[in-house]
Amino acid sequence: MKGLFYTFLFLINCTWAFGQETIISDGKAPYHIFSIYFGGGSHYIDQEQIDALYKWLDGIPEVDSHDVSIHGHTDNIGGAEYNQWLSQMRSDNTLQKLLDKGLRTEMISIRDFGQFNPLFDNSTWEGRRKNRRVDIIVWPPIQ
Repeated sequence: MKGLFYTFLFLINCTWAFGQETIISDGKAPYHIFSIYFGGGSHYIDQEQIDALYKWLDGIPEVDSHDVSIHGHTDNIGGAEYNQWLSQMRSDNTLQKLLDKGLRTEMISIRDFGQFNPLFDNSTWEGRRKNRRVDIIVWPPIQ
């Protein structure tokens, strides 16, 4: 499991572009990852990203039988408490979009990281931009 997490970190680092999907396989089941990016201090998801999210979800066969995890992140601008709140707001808005699409609450888990555990260098503008995101991870349920 730890190896899968590091693989996820590596692949998400390589595929940060808006609306890009990453598929990771641990030899058993594919994991689909989609990222939504936000402006500084914002938790608003624009219609273009909503459309891309829904198109991505439509492309996963039997997505309603999968498990989903939402991981909220921020850059390091602002205090830790504010960034934790912002991360939660981003995750909550993403959750609402998933529920609007018909996914069930019981299949979704949320982790909010705030400014902690950044994948990119927060000392640069580009790194901060890449850290302002929510990652949606979809995988078949463990049986």
